[in-house]
Amino acid sequence: MNLDTIRQRSLLTQKTRQFFVDRGYLEVETPLLSPQLIPESSIENFRTELISPYKESIPLFLTPSPEIWMKVLLSRGSGDIFQLTKSFRNSEQISPVHNPEFTMLEWYKTGIDADKNISITEDLVRALSGKETPDSVKAPFRTMSMEEAFREFAGFSLEENLSEKALAEKNRKNHIPVDDDDNWEILFHKLFLTLVEPELPTDRPLVLNRYPSTIKTLAADIPDSPWADRWELYMNGVEIANCYSEECDPAKIREYYRIECAEKEQNSLIPVLTDPEYPDIFSTFPDCSGSAIGMDRLFAQILGMRNIEGVILFPLSDIVS
Repeated sequence: MNLDTIRQRSLLTQKTRQFFVDRGYLEVETPLLSPQLIPESSIENFRTELISPYKESIPLFLTPSPEIWMKVLLSRGSGDIFQLTKSFRNSEQISPVHNPEFTMLEWYKTGIDADKNISITEDLVRALSGKETPDSVKAPFRTMSMEEAFREFAGFSLEENLSEKALAEKNRKNHIPVDDDDNWEILFHKLFLTLVEPELPTDRPLVLNRYPSTIKTLAADIPDSPWADRWELYMNGVEIANCYSEECDPAKIREYYRIECAEKEQNSLIPVLTDPEYPDIFSTFPDCSGSAIGMDRLFAQILGMRNIEGVILFPLSDIVS
């Protein structure tokens, strides 16, 4: 444990909080324990229970992000909000960029789309950068669409090969094994993780935007296109942030719930409980863009480190054998 690094982290946390307070955001604290979650088939969750001497135990889950409750606040008229909080992801490796318990910054800015959130993120990185921050981490960011990335690094147009059959063929052509039960999303991620992500430029931060809308998220679709209005931020090849123009249509949220609940029921290691009435909050939900940043990863990059263990007090790798 390097106490100087811990002091630097403390200062960066204070600067982060002040950045949003100075811009008129309301800081909020939402529950870490929740009886329901947003169903996300790509995430495994931590499950626990409330044991009561007076009634049956109540199943609870550690939240993988504060999104579920922050969106309730937005639907009730909170306006621009932010939160620095612990989040939890199960069934992931412990590595230089993964810890099951991590610090997340999440904010929602009303009246803007995901593209306008890029400049807010750039300003945040500028506010946090210091003399120890490598040039490869400093703003301004480079922007590249998923289509541009596939054309440049995979050698083909993603837009022209969006069918499951075409993606399977591209995997085989690139000697990537394909299983009979691989669905569209698995086929896409095999290509992306093998051919594209390792080749993304690292000379400065990269915003990779315009993800296929076939990947089910709560990001709004871009009209008359196959893309969702979302982006991810990479620094030195490490995913740092995820940003959406938030979907506001209750009918589309219900459809998302239907698809993701079925997927989790069939394949998840840890089934979760969901609130079937949760999509109703979007009838009063504002147009907004939400961003989430893994702060352990960001702080490590800002301080010129590649391993998040250096900026975490008592990472799990140090306290379990």
